[in-house]
Amino acid sequence: MEATGRGGRAKQGGGRGGPGRTRLTRRGRILAWGAGVTSVVVLGIGGVGAWVYNDLNNNIGSAEVDDKLGGDRPENLSPGSKNIMVVGSDSRDGANAEYGGKDLSTMQSDTLMVLHIPANRKWAAVVSFPRDSWVDIPSCETGDGKTSDPHKAKINEAFAIGGSSGEVAGAAACSIKTVEAHTGLRIDHFMSVDFSGFKGMVDALGGIEVCPKEPIKSDKAKLEMDAGCQNVDGEKALGYVRVRYGVGDGSDIGRIGRQQEFMNALAEKAQSKLTSPDALYGFLKSATKSLTTDPDLAGIQPIYGLANELKGIPSDRLAFLTVPNYPREADVPTDKANVVWQYPQAADLFTALAKDKEMTKAQLQAAAKNLVYASQVRVQVLNGTGQSGRAAAVAEKLRTMGFTVTGTGNAPETVTRTSVSFPAGLEKQAAVLSARLPEARSAASADAQAGVVTLVVGPDLDVDEMG
Repeated sequence: MEATGRGGRAKQGGGRGGPGRTRLTRRGRILAWGAGVTSVVVLGIGGVGAWVYNDLNNNIGSAEVDDKLGGDRPENLSPGSKNIMVVGSDSRDGANAEYGGKDLSTMQSDTLMVLHIPANRKWAAVVSFPRDSWVDIPSCETGDGKTSDPHKAKINEAFAIGGSSGEVAGAAACSIKTVEAHTGLRIDHFMSVDFSGFKGMVDALGGIEVCPKEPIKSDKAKLEMDAGCQNVDGEKALGYVRVRYGVGDGSDIGRIGRQQEFMNALAEKAQSKLTSPDALYGFLKSATKSLTTDPDLAGIQPIYGLANELKGIPSDRLAFLTVPNYPREADVPTDKANVVWQYPQAADLFTALAKDKEMTKAQLQAAAKNLVYASQVRVQVLNGTGQSGRAAAVAEKLRTMGFTVTGTGNAPETVTRTSVSFPAGLEKQAAVLSARLPEARSAASADAQAGVVTLVVGPDLDVDEMG
């Protein structure tokens, strides 16, 4: 993929300390987790022979995705920055077949994140996307000469749809299209890490210590563990990073935290084995075999270069973020399984990264406290285009997004641009709506109807780009 920045849409947890353990620095975390474990691969490369280098280099898979992404991609607003999509794949073939549901016959993804490296290389951010995020999945190639229809689903379904034929390229491409459409961030590179590779990595290091706070029993993940710190082998480690039900609140948010903690511990153990050639080589061999990237990253040297860029970033300037979200049940009472992103906070996060502006975890958490559900926003939709049916179409789209539409009608006159107006006291509700409308103008109005946010639809509003 071309190494450009990205930007706006085109117009058309820390581990626990203990005996024998060292807290991993935040720099270590971004090398291990933010780059999908793969940056750890470079730790021992300088001291190994050429044959080992070539062996590891040839293990890394390569998948071309550019020809599957189409031309309607986000613009580059920050040349020199990088966005790297990292996917944790747990395809139900081969070593992963015994884990999870038996009805899953295609490639699956439990982990999705974007590592943003700014042009000045003075800070960085890793943004995690909950797999239960309810989003619009665009039309994607399915690998059999067909394309899927656009529809709403969990965000991780994009990987499964594109990977219907078992090819990483299609799976990654559909995930990239989905992430770009919802964030406005141009994805420059991708890394897909197969969870089955964790087994070899963990076993090569002699196991990894994890510290569940409560017992875990999950038939689905083939996992049973006591509470407290314990060393786990590769088999149990794979179940631990995949388990969801039977531990904590059963949410995907909880699983994200466990995966991050596990990856931190894995990187820490790998660092401790730098003087053990056999253990380190076994780890590196498993890590590289589990990795597939775009052609520009498919090699030890490109990944080594990426790791070097990250090493220069101060430890207090590395942010680990999760897209602000809340249970979709708040907007759709019958949906108890998914989450929706919190606006305008999610949009503000993506806009900041698109423009290469730093967003800290503290800033994001503070902003996310001002929670307004979409269902709490009462919207009046007026047609300002002069074309019949436009208000009804927009109103239907807003309902699917969870908004409460109070009515539709025609605007007093035709307009050239979409606008949002609101009375005093509804600033937050207007911000939630405006964040979902591309380039809509928003302003308070003394003439606005009380208790309602008014949306005047202009000819510039594309219903397909809403959300």
